[in-house]
Amino acid sequence: MNEQSLLKDWINESRNIVFFGGAGVSTESSIPDFRGVDGLYHQEYRYPPETIISRSFYRSNPGEFYRFYKNKMLFPEAKPNPAHIALAKLEEMGKLKAVITQNIDGLHQAAGSKNVLELHGSVRRNHCTRCMKFFTLEELLSSMGEDGIPRCSCSGLIKPDVVLYEESLDEDVLSRSVAYISHADMLIVGGTSLTVYPAAGLIDYYRGNKMVLINKTVTPMDDKADLVISGSIGEVLCDAVGV
Repeated sequence: MNEQSLLKDWINESRNIVFFGGAGVSTESSIPDFRGVDGLYHQEYRYPPETIISRSFYRSNPGEFYRFYKNKMLFPEAKPNPAHIALAKLEEMGKLKAVITQNIDGLHQAAGSKNVLELHGSVRRNHCTRCMKFFTLEELLSSMGEDGIPRCSCSGLIKPDVVLYEESLDEDVLSRSVAYISHADMLIVGGTSLTVYPAAGLIDYYRGNKMVLINKTVTPMDDKADLVISGSIGEVLCDAVGV
């Protein structure tokens, strides 16, 4: 039996599937991984991405933070790709119980997934740091002044609900993720290098014997998986789910 047939069989047998995904899911919607520093990067920015996307940098240099954030992390025109659609279908079938994602783009919800745990927050949610008023992504963009910094009508600075470097992951989201993974009868891991912690450590809580890794490149966890499939996460899931 080949890998794809085995994946289909496991999905058919399972009733409590959890999906854990990373940047490779979003790149198939033409959203580049902001950690991938391209050739033009150093001509545009004087600091590495990890410095710019940090809490202290956001506070001390909001103009440069938002220049990077808008150019490298916001893709409001992006659409769900086949991977998002296949996962939403699995949930609709009653098999997939949760999507746990490291991505911040909100595309799982846009595809129809209901139970999405966003480990690193979402660009779709933003709040004034002074009065706590809520702003959508569109409202954030329209509130940017000539200096590129978004401000509330109360003059407070608007902050995206995205977990920055130097910030902790939400404890409630983490504990719920652990609960879903530890009770899953099948864990599908896709589009992630499994090198960004603490998120990557969550798969250690899986106790079953159907852990599937779907990735274009090898990961440090390949030898721990019960099935490894090399390829496009969208193509593999669509074929397995039948969408």
